[in-house]
Amino acid sequence: MTLEEGLRSRIAAVAAVILPIFALLEINYPQLAPQSQLAIFAALGLTICFLGGRRKVGEHSPLAAFGDLILAGLALAVCGWVVVQTEPFFESSWLLGSSLGDRAGAETGLDFLIGAVGLLVVLEATRRTIGWVLPALAGAFLLYAYLGSSLPDWLLPHRGYGAERIVAQTFLQSQGVFGIALRVMFTYVFLFVLFGALLEATGATAFIVEGARRLFRKSTGGAAKVAVLSSGLMGSLSGSAVANTATTGTFTIPMMRSSGFPRHVAGGVEAAASSGGALVPPVMGAGAYMMLEIVTPPVTYLEIIRAALLPALVYYVSIFAVVHLTARRFQVFGLGDEADDAEEVAEAQQVKAMKDSGSDSMIRFEGLVFLSALGGLVLFLFLGFSVFRAVSLALATVLLMSSFHRRTRLSSGGLFEAILKAGRDSVPLVSAAACVGIVIGVVTLTGIGTRLPALILPLAQNNLLLALVAIMVSSIILGMGLPSAVCYLLMATLIGPVLAKLGVVPLAAHLFIFYFGMMSMVTPPVALAAYAASSIAGSSFLKTSWSAFRIALAGFALPYVFVLRPALLMLSPDGSNAPATAVVTALAAALLGVLPLAAALTGRLYTELGRPERLVLFAVAAFTLLPGGAGHLGEGLAWWNVAAVMMFIAVAVWDRRRANRDLGLPPLGGARPASG
Repeated sequence: MTLEEGLRSRIAAVAAVILPIFALLEINYPQLAPQSQLAIFAALGLTICFLGGRRKVGEHSPLAAFGDLILAGLALAVCGWVVVQTEPFFESSWLLGSSLGDRAGAETGLDFLIGAVGLLVVLEATRRTIGWVLPALAGAFLLYAYLGSSLPDWLLPHRGYGAERIVAQTFLQSQGVFGIALRVMFTYVFLFVLFGALLEATGATAFIVEGARRLFRKSTGGAAKVAVLSSGLMGSLSGSAVANTATTGTFTIPMMRSSGFPRHVAGGVEAAASSGGALVPPVMGAGAYMMLEIVTPPVTYLEIIRAALLPALVYYVSIFAVVHLTARRFQVFGLGDEADDAEEVAEAQQVKAMKDSGSDSMIRFEGLVFLSALGGLVLFLFLGFSVFRAVSLALATVLLMSSFHRRTRLSSGGLFEAILKAGRDSVPLVSAAACVGIVIGVVTLTGIGTRLPALILPLAQNNLLLALVAIMVSSIILGMGLPSAVCYLLMATLIGPVLAKLGVVPLAAHLFIFYFGMMSMVTPPVALAAYAASSIAGSSFLKTSWSAFRIALAGFALPYVFVLRPALLMLSPDGSNAPATAVVTALAAALLGVLPLAAALTGRLYTELGRPERLVLFAVAAFTLLPGGAGHLGEGLAWWNVAAVMMFIAVAVWDRRRANRDLGLPPLGGARPASG
């Protein structure tokens, strides 16, 4: 490492440590104005991006290094300008004797120059961290704001705005870069990045994988079920399907391979399970906390996790069913010899560690730390603490509980590394949220957010199903190039009002968008989570992505189900709490619907299924999930739901008889008949 690279690395490390500490203190004990908070948050994140990011081949030239230093300096300068021109402490330096907010609409030429440079810095940082899709989209919106008066009618023309007005709206004031998107990342999402980093440092997250291995050690397809359970729990904490696949997958994919799963199937299971993690309460990858700021009329945290609980349960039941039937198809039983050997070694090491520490108890202290952290988080929220205060107290719980055992206790070096990791991991979220702020600023300035529904509704001809399909496609396309949280923020701003005008329960509408933002991670041809899984499994990306898509297919059906049958979210069509009978009916229909769907997808029930049987089961799944309305059998239950369930039972009994006949057993099971 050269002297210059060492200096860059040290500056980036300092910024990465300061960022979590600043966020934790300022969120709980605010001293600065909201815009100043976000400006410092962005300045630290952008500095880490330019000085601590990995360079591509050919970008190690002195000129590139100098450019990075210039960009980092510009990021500090433009964000620092916002702080200086906002905070009363610097009142003597305010231009025209007034703060930046007070001179809205009368910004100076220097303000405009600072804002224009700031926009370019944000766009470049976003390009470096997550690629060109979001910066290109933000650039298109900036052009839309500038060229509005010359656009054709189908592009929603407007009167157009000058460059100074656009820059002021998107960077200098509080409705753009330093607006709601960055506010959500700062107030909610980042705390969970830190929460996950601390849990990982204590070894508590490793407990999830080891606990799942013990639970499914002798189960059919046990290795894949370990992947499903552990990835779902880990994904709820991280909120990133790609990051979860890249970490948990390094353990679970080789385990599945050693037990007999083909490479592409092992990768597909991991990608599908990781992509659904952010759908799992109580954390939901901080998705619940973003909804707190966006859903109108406002909802509480407990209302969000209550609504998300049953769909998440159904999603993972469907994956377990697919995994179980796939394992039977490939004759995979248990974890495999290699996995068993590895577990025996791990257990022996655990026993030795406990004896060395003077403890005869087999309690897994890492598990106690993990459960205390999640249990504490939920408890603090039930006690009425604000979300950020509850997360902060949960962080304190992690530090306290981990200090009681040497295996989990964090040294000063370990704590430093956890904070450093959280700071570095936040960079894509900071830059992407800042870039989304540009889009939101243009939406607010031009009024396209209120005019877009007027365009989409006629296209859908007021047909809810057509509107849902259009929104699904939009969410998936945007999600292919964006982090899921950022995709949700963007789509909720642009498309959320459409569903409200179609009479959908607001929370159901936002969960619909959120689900498809997550499902984009396993949707070919991009499927970023499948890409990460295929690189670990050493399999074809295309085969892995299609495998992940097939395994996660229930995740594409569930949003339609809970929009059309809101009782699955424990909600009535008017948004109030649904009756218990309606909730039970909706849950039963969803669970009974995903079972034939799993059999149709895998081509396996008790025996191998032919194409006609699989088509019948696809139809059975569709008619089981399709809700009824008023005038049917009550609580949203229709005659076709009952008929579909009866058809599934008939197919299952027929296939069981066929399997027993092939084995020489009685039609309904029992002992093998004695030979004559």
